[in-house]
Amino acid sequence: MQVNRKYKLACCAAIAALCFLIGEASGSAQSAANSNTDEPSASASMPDAPSATQLNFFERWGKFYSDDWGGKNVSSNPAPQKRGIPAPLNSPPFPNSDWTYGGSQDIGAPDGNVYPLMNAINGAKNRTKIYGWIEPGLNFSTSSKNNFPDSYTIFPNRLQLDQAVIYIERLADTVQTKHFDWGYHITAFYGTDYRFTTAKGYLSQQLLKFNRQYGFDPVMEYVDLYFPHVAQGMDVRIGRFISVPGIEAQLAPNNYMFTHSLLYTIDPFTDTGLMSTIKLNKQWLVQAGVSSGHDVAPWTDDRKLSGHLCLNYTTASGNDNLYGCANGINDGKYAYNNLQHYDLTWYHKFNKSWHSATEAWYMYERDVPNVAGNVANPIPTETGANGAFCQPGELRCTAPEYAIVNYLQKEFNPHLFMSFRSDFLDDKKGQRTGYATKYSENTLMFGKWIGNTVLFRPEIRFDRSWDMKAYNNGKNNNQFTFAADLIYKF
Repeated sequence: MQVNRKYKLACCAAIAALCFLIGEASGSAQSAANSNTDEPSASASMPDAPSATQLNFFERWGKFYSDDWGGKNVSSNPAPQKRGIPAPLNSPPFPNSDWTYGGSQDIGAPDGNVYPLMNAINGAKNRTKIYGWIEPGLNFSTSSKNNFPDSYTIFPNRLQLDQAVIYIERLADTVQTKHFDWGYHITAFYGTDYRFTTAKGYLSQQLLKFNRQYGFDPVMEYVDLYFPHVAQGMDVRIGRFISVPGIEAQLAPNNYMFTHSLLYTIDPFTDTGLMSTIKLNKQWLVQAGVSSGHDVAPWTDDRKLSGHLCLNYTTASGNDNLYGCANGINDGKYAYNNLQHYDLTWYHKFNKSWHSATEAWYMYERDVPNVAGNVANPIPTETGANGAFCQPGELRCTAPEYAIVNYLQKEFNPHLFMSFRSDFLDDKKGQRTGYATKYSENTLMFGKWIGNTVLFRPEIRFDRSWDMKAYNNGKNNNQFTFAADLIYKF
């Protein structure tokens, strides 16, 4: 059988990238050994560099990257010690140093991040920070029409701008326990990935009316109110924020991989409301809140008063974390993304270089219009909200789905890690993907950091739909992709 030339090129590119990164991993130990030699520093005889006050804005900005890529410590002020159980992971290479939870900043963790733009503006001396990233992505696929439910790379065989993001934020000081503090966050988000972050009522006509490839979304706008004297600290978040449970997030630097799991692709994305997070002690944390429903603004007709309740437990060693949530619970009747979402996440650290993250959920909507068969249903579906493949004769039915995903991570050194993901989804009535079938996917990815500001993530992925053809607009059971992105932080 003759293979199309572009897939040969894709395979060659994938093999070359992975071989390079594996070579990096195998050479890390030798590099570490070489770093302990008594050879004099190459820079020992160089004249003193000009101070930051002698440089202009662009020179300071450029020097930050030069120092970062050269392995120099760009932060002269070490962050305060974390309050609570020590962070289990290194970040980088991993997206976070702690086991994550949503709807709040990490209570007790200091803000130790230093960003190139803020360093250029004022030496990173302000608590209000402006920063962000640009993320182009590339994929080669055996599908020609559509990669969905592979996400966010739904457009096959192209280079595209996935995300261009600017954050403006002030983090509350949750390390101290003496006085009230506050924070806020504003996001400007542009790229093809807006198709997955969009909530009805927030500039949603770009997707729901015009189906534009690129769009803008103000993904997060909220304030944080920190009350230190409630247990060991309480954070109250008010505004629009990322849906609370889950390993993955919409924003590229917060994810292990470039592409997303099937589990993540079809679950809720953002909520608008109030979330209260209370740190009961070092090991236990509880969350409760209300919202207008998943992925809808409070001023839309689809708003529904919804409850959120989560419980988070970390073992005394810090090696295990369990996080369970009843997320966005209401009457469950069909509306725009009105998912009744029950989620459980388990993180486990095997040793200093290996850890895993596992997530499972069950979701459903009630009274979903039937779209099966050739008989017209007098009950219309809503724009952007699929119907279900119900039993013959039913006008409406309950549409459930369940999924499970596992990430296995290996840290080779602070600038290189590997991630392997296995994923299973059963969309029983086809309400979330458009096809009533079971899906699986397996993905291998390497993440390579240049300093702390540039991340390259090539991956190889294989997807399969088991009960019917669901890939490439219903033409194929299988889909193979090679994909890679580059995150450039500023």
